[in-house]
Amino acid sequence: MKKFLLGYIPAHKEEILDEWMKQVKKDGDERFINVVSDQIYVSTSSEFVEVVLSRLTDTNENYNEKLVEFAERIVKLGWPLTFVTTGLATLGKIIFDKLLEEGKVTPDKQKELFGIYENWMTPMYNEIISAYTTTWERTVSLQKIALQELSAPLIPVFDKISVMPLVGTIDTERAKLIMENLLSGVVKHRAEVVLIDITGVPVVDTMVAHHIIQAADAVRLVGAKCMLVGIRPEIAQTIVNLGINLSQIITTSTLRKGIEKALEVTNRKIVELEVSE
Repeated sequence: MKKFLLGYIPAHKEEILDEWMKQVKKDGDERFINVVSDQIYVSTSSEFVEVVLSRLTDTNENYNEKLVEFAERIVKLGWPLTFVTTGLATLGKIIFDKLLEEGKVTPDKQKELFGIYENWMTPMYNEIISAYTTTWERTVSLQKIALQELSAPLIPVFDKISVMPLVGTIDTERAKLIMENLLSGVVKHRAEVVLIDITGVPVVDTMVAHHIIQAADAVRLVGAKCMLVGIRPEIAQTIVNLGINLSQIITTSTLRKGIEKALEVTNRKIVELEVSE
């Protein structure tokens, strides 16, 4: 029976694929299907069916290579895991039903066919899910690292003056990253004044203020001054109501005012030039 399947399935691959794509499109998530171009859908579906069939025909090494490549492809495309799990069940059912409809399997052979089907599909189901989740976790991990690196940059804006713009919520993990970037950036850029811009931070509570004060203290220990800029009226009111002491830190309402103060600290100032006609 297995030998029969090895000959039957490749010979009917095109019609199996056509039926599979129609079924998946019919039963699939419309929001997902509608945003995928027909060309991408057909090529990815063909690759999926090829991977599944290679479980029967290829060596383990070739099959594993195809499986990993396919998992990476659909993760990059942002395709959901349900596409794989539902698609696998649908494919098996199509092949099974097709054999029965065409009378290729006699009643006494159905049990044997079902056993081959289970031995083929069940391990592959687990293998595909494992490959998908491994690829997804690795992708998310890399994205998280990239976002962390971009979430707290120290930008030199003038000689001896650097700015760290903060956007979004500050938790303990991010506060640690801010501290590391601040200290390494001060040394790298030889900054004398560092401006922490919290314009894009939605909430400043006791914990956030504590992290900022710690960062300012650490900057002072490496020989630079720290300024806190972008303090909106509601943030100022919150800081006062919480009784947070920022007396050791120079504060301003805007980044522009902060840069002007930083220039004063470094014995410089912005001068407007008159342009003669």
